[in-house]
Amino acid sequence: MTSEPALRPTLGHLVNGFRRMAPLSLFVIVFGLAFGVAALQQGLSALEALLMSGLVFAGAAQFATLDLWGDTIPLLPLVAITLAINARHLLMGATFYPHLRHLPAGRRYASLILLSDANWAMAMADGSPAARLGTLVGGGLALWSTWMIGTGLGVAFGSGISEPGRFGLDAIMGCFLLAMLVGDKRDPSVLLPWCIAALAALAAMAWLPPHTHVIVGALAGGLAGLLLPHRREDA
Repeated sequence: MTSEPALRPTLGHLVNGFRRMAPLSLFVIVFGLAFGVAALQQGLSALEALLMSGLVFAGAAQFATLDLWGDTIPLLPLVAITLAINARHLLMGATFYPHLRHLPAGRRYASLILLSDANWAMAMADGSPAARLGTLVGGGLALWSTWMIGTGLGVAFGSGISEPGRFGLDAIMGCFLLAMLVGDKRDPSVLLPWCIAALAALAAMAWLPPHTHVIVGALAGGLAGLLLPHRREDA
């Protein structure tokens, strides 16, 4: 049985996770810059945009909730959209349970604060539990730092960008999602849930109340992915 100390990452593990994630996290600066500009265009103050990025740290959900921002904020749709977009974190967090269950509750949940797709995927490729936790936390710090840098640049220079579309900043979110779609060449069947999600979202935009298309698309795509028979990979 693995002893509890062997599960705890050392400072070296954290530094190694930060160092490995640093090159990839540089691309997050552009994503954060686009959010900072979009937040100012939507009426948020610089402080509000920075606080949202610092405390929420969920790029796709932050972009989605900007459409709901105004003098009155519909709290229930905002919570539902955020939950639908970030529901995958429930599964990603569950994969770390064997490595976290021996830690005190405070440290256990603190380790998951900076959980994202990138540091989760990199951590899952590591060998030892301590190395995985080091990549999770250290890599998360790298991603969070560059996300904050990008948001800071966006709010610093966003007031001077009256037309974000001229610089392609309004298309970054769509390009990011498209890259996720076409980047997985291992299994073409992954296209089916994405197509179902897109069709469901378009139908919801046409026939359902405003802002429900994000929830409908996410649920439809997730259900399709759950019911889709998966191919067995050869060992």
